[in-house]
Amino acid sequence: MASKMQLRVKHKGGQSVISTLSLTSRVEQLLDELSKSTQIPVHLVKILRGFPPIAVDISDKSVSLSECGLQERDTILVEELIETQTVQPLPVSHEDSTELGKIAPAGILLRKVVPSDNSCLFTSIGFCLSGKPDPKSSSFMRELVGSTVISQTETYNEALLGKPNKEYQKWILQDDSWGGAIELAILSSYFGLEIDVVNTQHSIINKFGEDQNYGQRILLIYDGIHYDPLYLEPFDGSQNKTLFPTSDSAVLQQAEELAAEARASHQFTDVNHFTLKCMVCNCFLTGQIQAQQHAKETGHANFGEVTASS
Repeated sequence: MASKMQLRVKHKGGQSVISTLSLTSRVEQLLDELSKSTQIPVHLVKILRGFPPIAVDISDKSVSLSECGLQERDTILVEELIETQTVQPLPVSHEDSTELGKIAPAGILLRKVVPSDNSCLFTSIGFCLSGKPDPKSSSFMRELVGSTVISQTETYNEALLGKPNKEYQKWILQDDSWGGAIELAILSSYFGLEIDVVNTQHSIINKFGEDQNYGQRILLIYDGIHYDPLYLEPFDGSQNKTLFPTSDSAVLQQAEELAAEARASHQFTDVNHFTLKCMVCNCFLTGQIQAQQHAKETGHANFGEVTASS
């Protein structure tokens, strides 16, 4: 008999633990358990895991939990899908040149390249908030994240952080520490806005703060290593925009297209398999984990990515 597994579940109503299933249990059994604990109808349950959160494929309800990628002691995020209703389409004039299913954009969505200095996430958020690069924003946001993980230990516990809270605080205050999903969640809450990250590796958009129903959003693009902010250059020549109403579906459509185009042209870095060279001792390393371990053991923090043309 397969041993029971523990799954930590986070949802809009709070947190819970499921310990009645095993890795051989079927997806439909998990969906039943999640529906009971979250009060979300089974057919509207959406499961995400990892950082940044990526949707788990639960289309085949008969496969085992291990087959769909879940592991013992995983933390999963459960969201409720929007139920679609079938409506009778209105007749469309042949003179209407707007493509069906799309909203005419007010401008073009562009990428603002910021320095690759280990603070690109904070710099990008600062640019979106102020409309210009702000060198002071990174240290402020690092301090904010550090104080939050110390003051909100229930939400940001050691299991989530991967290290003791005080150690995490000390780590994030260092200029060579990269920000990620935890920082995005904290900053979304602090600034009271949704932060949408266009993930070019997986051609998806991760929405931090989506469940809080904020009125505004900012957009970032992420290639597996580096963040840049996105801004809209209006067709009418008015001022560029970096803050958007969450009701603006046109800019989100452009962001989705941008993600698909970037993935198609391979504009992403596979952080688990890319090759790095330590510029201090010239040794070669594979993936982000090896690089982090090397930095921890040697104190070396200057790495360069090795490409086919290198």
